[in-house]
Amino acid sequence: MSHSGRVVVGVSGTPTSLQALRAAAAEARRSRSQLVAVLAWTPPGGEISYRRAPCPPLLRIWEDEAAWRLRNSFDEALGGVPQDLPVELVSIRAEAGSALVHVADRADDLLVVGAGPRGGWSRLFHGSTTRYCVGHARCRVLTVPAPELLAALPRGVRHRVPLAPRELTTAVLPATPDRAPH
Repeated sequence: MSHSGRVVVGVSGTPTSLQALRAAAAEARRSRSQLVAVLAWTPPGGEISYRRAPCPPLLRIWEDEAAWRLRNSFDEALGGVPQDLPVELVSIRAEAGSALVHVADRADDLLVVGAGPRGGWSRLFHGSTTRYCVGHARCRVLTVPAPELLAALPRGVRHRVPLAPRELTTAVLPATPDRAPH
């Protein structure tokens, strides 16, 4: 697969997206292209829920979580961000399909996405990002199948995304009559 543009890859932290990241890095090395890794995210409950009750401190936490997941995906898939090729990390607050198509907007780009699980039920609940990209991208799209090992895992853990480690904080409450120290 020869091209001269960028290699844009969708990353979410799932095993399938890690497989896509590996394939995209290999293609970027082979073609001597820039690798652009994109993690798209939306607030829990979606944009409509957030607009109803905006909370800037929570928004900052979600932004940090997305940036951590993107960097952690490189750690898990490749042992870190490759030093031998130009890499751009992009975290976008948007639906995944539209964000990927927006970033991979050049005719000579290659968009790499994980194909997701196979089967009738899986198609109902997963894979819409891949279908959206294939149907709307203005560049070539490479779909990467899920790792074979994924089929051996129990269904509940196949698509889980790791959460960023959180620091625990402690608060010291002032002594009051009903909370007097013993």
